[in-house]
Amino acid sequence: MKRPTAIPAALLLTGLAFAATAAADEVPEAVSACLDCHGMEGFVTEYGDGSEMDLFVAADGFLHSVHGGELVCTDCHEGYEDGDHPSGAVFEDETAYKLLTYDLCRKCHFDTYTRTLESVHYALLQEVPEMAPVCSDCHGSHEIADPHDKQATMARSCAQCHDGVYKTYLDSVHGHALVDNHVEAVPSCSDCHTAHSIEDPTTAAFHMASPDICIECHGDAELMESFGIATTVAETYLADFHGVTATLADPDRVEERQLVVTCVDCHGVHDIASPAAMPPGAMKETVAETCNGCHEGAAGDFPQAWLSHFPPSLSNAPLVYLVDLFYTLFIPFMLIGLMLHVGLHLYRVAAHR
Repeated sequence: MKRPTAIPAALLLTGLAFAATAAADEVPEAVSACLDCHGMEGFVTEYGDGSEMDLFVAADGFLHSVHGGELVCTDCHEGYEDGDHPSGAVFEDETAYKLLTYDLCRKCHFDTYTRTLESVHYALLQEVPEMAPVCSDCHGSHEIADPHDKQATMARSCAQCHDGVYKTYLDSVHGHALVDNHVEAVPSCSDCHTAHSIEDPTTAAFHMASPDICIECHGDAELMESFGIATTVAETYLADFHGVTATLADPDRVEERQLVVTCVDCHGVHDIASPAAMPPGAMKETVAETCNGCHEGAAGDFPQAWLSHFPPSLSNAPLVYLVDLFYTLFIPFMLIGLMLHVGLHLYRVAAHR
């Protein structure tokens, strides 16, 4: 391994900083012994292919991580208990080391590890291992924060590979609320895609099941009330033709994308904007374009036949509301009258036998 021949002032300061941290946090002796070398910036070794492997570990970052008070270095880095280090390159390249760390996490996080075996990332790992993310790519190696504390942290983890999608998300109504206003009740990447058993979002099955993801939040009356959003957006979708079709479809038997409109077709996926904040008529134009995708040649006012997510009332579609009210009263009246008529007829027959 390459060791600095002379310890520069910056490294001495690092050592002093570590000593102060150690005194405050009571660093285990096993960790302190490793950080005597690994706590120095610039401490590196080489992979078999000649590229450098950074061996520096920030003492403060590790001690305040989720593992800081629970594990010591040799719990993960087995074989170094006696301080013996190999003289040559241990791993051929960074990918080989990354795959090892993936397997190391399995020892404690077996349930989580098994969920990753069902993900699109694991499928990529089998085909192009150097491009697929593993545990340490998202959570880090030594400065591992609690993934449940800040959803923005999870979003930034995804941004390492999905930078374009992440930037689009930042400009959405969800991204502004989460990153700019620190409202953690809004969804981030893992809320829609999950954290470990990530499905391929390009499949027809995912598209068909997407309303369930949206309804999980937009069907929660208490949560929507805190944002001033009515839960009727979920109810009205499920009650109309498209919602019923999506509900009855079997995602496991879908081979090609069916002609079913879901939430994402009109509202977008990562670039979701608040309809109230959009310019006048912009949402209608978007819906008209979506309708034209299936109903070719539909006029620009075609979407006006749909009542949107607002239930009919005297102020919204009054004619539809009055017709609905008429049938709500008329149909029970007819059925009760019919049953009464049949009952009286049977009574008359029985009384005059």
